[in-house]
Parts: sequence; C-alpha cells; structure tokens
Amino acid sequence: MIPRIVIAGTHSGCGKTTIASGLMAALIKRGMKVQPFKVGPDFIDPSHHSAICKRPSRNLDPYMMGETGVLETFSRASVGADIAVIEGVMGLYDGLEGVDCGSTAHVAKILQAPVILTVNVKGMSRSANATVQGYRHFDEEVCLAGVIFNQVGSFRHRQMIETSLKIPAFGWIPHNRENSVESRHLGLCMAHETNAMAAFGPLIEEYCNIDAILETTAKGRDTPVSYAASRKGKNADETTTIAVAYDEAFCFYYQDNLDRLREQGANLIFFSPLHDALPDADALYLGGGYPELYASELQTAQATGQIRSVALNGMPLYAECGGLTYLTRDITIGSDTMKMVGVLPAHTIKMDRFQALGYAHAHCTTGDALLPHGLTWRGHEFHYTCVECDSDARFALTLTRGRGICDGKDGMYEGRTLAGYTHAYFSDRFADSLVKIGNRYEKER
Repeated sequence: MIPRIVIAGTHSGCGKTTIASGLMAALIKRGMKVQPFKVGPDFIDPSHHSAICKRPSRNLDPYMMGETGVLETFSRASVGADIAVIEGVMGLYDGLEGVDCGSTAHVAKILQAPVILTVNVKGMSRSANATVQGYRHFDEEVCLAGVIFNQVGSFRHRQMIETSLKIPAFGWIPHNRENSVESRHLGLCMAHETNAMAAFGPLIEEYCNIDAILETTAKGRDTPVSYAASRKGKNADETTTIAVAYDEAFCFYYQDNLDRLREQGANLIFFSPLHDALPDADALYLGGGYPELYASELQTAQATGQIRSVALNGMPLYAECGGLTYLTRDITIGSDTMKMVGVLPAHTIKMDRFQALGYAHAHCTTGDALLPHGLTWRGHEFHYTCVECDSDARFALTLTRGRGICDGKDGMYEGRTLAGYTHAYFSDRFADSLVKIGNRYEKER
C-alpha cells in the first residue's frame, strides 16, 4: 500500500481542512501524484481536495461502507498515486454516538496509517502539550506520529510550547487573519467558488517540515486487501444512459456511487439544470447541493420543465436532498416562493437552522417504487430545508436511523420518481437496480 498520512484535529474548526489541503498543494508542487481522501460523509472538503489534486477525492466512512469497503476504496483509488493524504473528521476520536466507529482514529487503524494531530494553540501554551499527550495515549493502537500547531501567536509563543514538547512537531502555523475560506449554512464554500484552499500550499511549505512528514508517511504498516480493479456488473453488456445533474446547484455526489453505476453498465452524462437542456437519457440522477441558492434561476431554467415532462412520461428519476426539494412544487425562502419541477406532492421551506444532521439507515418497504422491496442501505442527512407533504404523499423508505422527510419516513415517490433526504452510499445492488430500471425504460420508449 502506498505511503499515507492522516491529518486529524482535536476538534472541528482547529484548522485541519486548511492544513490537509495546503499539504496536498505543497506535495503537488513537488511533482507528486497525491490521492486525497476525506473521513466521513462530507461533500464539501472533497471538492477542494479534488480541485487541488486533479484526482477525485474519496470518502472513507466505516459506518456507511464497512471496514472492508474502506480498504477497497482506499486501495482502488490509490492506484497510480505516489502518496495518500487523508483528512479527518471532527476530533480524532469523535465517532458514532460517542464510540470509535466512524471516527478518524477508526479509519487510521483500518489503514494502519500514521496520524498528525492539528492543535489550535490560540490562548494556551504549555497546556497544548498536555492536550497532545492526552490524545496520544487515549488509544495506544493509534499511531500518533506528530503534531502541527496552528494559530501560533509569535516566536515567543512557540518557545513556550517547545519547552515541554514530547512528540515531534511537524509545523508551526502562525496566526493569520487574512487567510480564510467563506462559509454558509452547510459549511465551507465549494471549490468551484473559491481557490483559497490551494493558496495554503505556500503556507505549509514555509512553516512545516514536509521532508519529515514524508518520512513519516512511509511508516504505515501494509494492510493488503483484494479487490476487483474493474468489476463488471450484471448489466455491463447493455448500455443505460443516466443523466447526472452537476453544477453550482447540484454538486453533492459520492465518487464511489458514480463508479458503481458505471460498473453496472451505466453511461453517465453530466449536465447543468441551471444552464443546459436535459440530455437524451434513460434515467436521471439528481444529487444534493444548493438549489435554494439558485431557486430563482431554476424556476425559469429550460431543464426544469423538461424534467417535469419526462417524469410524467415515465422516465426513472432518483433524487437526494437538494434534488428532492427541486422536484417539489415550490421552494419558499423568506417571503419569496419559486416554482420548481412539481412532480412530487409537497412544497419546500428554507429554515433558519438545520433540520437534520446524522447518519441514516434506510429500508425500502414497497415494491411499487423505483427500488426493489427489501433493499437496505446506509447514508447521511444534513439539510436546512423542510419538505411539507400533501396528505396523499407516499413513502417508499423507512428509516431505522435518521429523520427522513417526516417521522422516519423517506423516499417520497410518484410513478418512477423517488426522492428523499438521505444521501445514500450505493451498494452494488442499489446501483444495479437503478441501471436495470433505466434499461427497462429504454426498451419501452
């Protein structure tokens, strides 16, 4: 397995995203091929990784993927790369409901990867080392190789920390109010809106010992795993064209999901509901994103009416979160209401605080919808919108974990349109089901 390093943090907001992204940029400048990863279900940080490294960043999430899935994705995605940089999630030991599962530490142990801990030292000096020692010894199975201190106030501040340092320090990042990345209600701005993350490369080059970090990456123990480099799915001999919405409004997709659709025989065509006409296709996949930010443009976009037309004519449509809200009748934001596709019996309201945040576990409880009865999968939900449904709305999914659209019900469906709040991590069977129904529609029309 290739050299690898995990950039972890003591907590959210300590600077690990900027440090991980800056390290990627610095390594790219050295001529290395860097494969980026992100622990957890996040979509935003991977967009910055991908823009910097010019390789799709992959999510590594033991809850959604299982430990074997983490190893398979890591091994498959790392082919052709010189080094893997894995950005952690939240604090190093923060996992599902207070346990290890899904934490950065969990992934580091699965991959047998050394960890560099990011510590924001604003407001403390010697206490920073007490914090580091606590993280170092909390789980002896985690290889905590060193630390990067962030928000160092001065050379004197550094000296006060170094006096009691008991673990290698790979970097001392100074306090800098000018370097920042704008945020909004779902987190940082996406990579297509700012290149600020790549700009942290020179900062890492100047204030971190990259040679020492590279030496550390080689200390990870080998964790061999067998995987199929090219898995030919059941439908691979039949080509199904799936149109995938991808633009400023719809940009939340797990790269593994797109790969699985291709493995099952799908030809993916990416288009922009904001700017393009709907391409000729056998099925449509609408991911999450920010349709609420572009509601006025979507209201008048050519594709909005076209999507309504093909849905009413039986084209299979699968949508998640932002895609769900786009398929309702309208979206209300403050005093303004904008018309949307209107194929689902509901309307959407943008709220002032998040309405759901956490993992989901879904079961398909009807055979009348897009996916087969009994299919189960795991995913994640995080949204600021509320979908208010008509009394006759039908739901295909029951959640044993998560909130869904209402009261643990998700996956509202009409005809061959299925949409829910859950961002699903596709299994092979999930992808196979979407491709099969696209095949069926192609033969019918």
